[in-house]
Amino acid sequence: MMKLSRLTDYAAVVMAQIARQPQQPHAAAELAEAVKLPHPTVSKTLKMLVKAGLLESQRGAQGGYRLARPAHEITAIDIITAIEGPVAMTECSQGGGDCDLLDTCGVADNWQRVSLAVRTLLDSVTLAHLAQTTPIKLPVRLPIQSIDLGATADI
Repeated sequence: MMKLSRLTDYAAVVMAQIARQPQQPHAAAELAEAVKLPHPTVSKTLKMLVKAGLLESQRGAQGGYRLARPAHEITAIDIITAIEGPVAMTECSQGGGDCDLLDTCGVADNWQRVSLAVRTLLDSVTLAHLAQTTPIKLPVRLPIQSIDLGATADI
């Protein structure tokens, strides 16, 4: 089974909570209470999101966490990458991946296409979409058949 880590899921939940009230600063304790997660977990997640440049933090009485850019400019892949690292289906699917079987496996090109399709889809889902309480409509066309992988291998 492929799935994201709990920390990545929590990061999306916390980011969505902040995105619903983007003008106000959010304290870690307030966020933890609002999303019903342990304070240490929320604090760890917030630090990772700040390090990735998705959130800004400000100390002091008027301090807290805010989005580093508007919710419609932050994508699902940004959040996942901040916690998990680069999104790729296999080792050879990420730029600079190291695989001893690359010359003989026969499936690398197709795995790269699948990885590109997954990244394309995740890049089309914004934090604004995730913060909605109604189901989002995902794009149905993913142009993986006509892609030149040589030009997009580093995506």
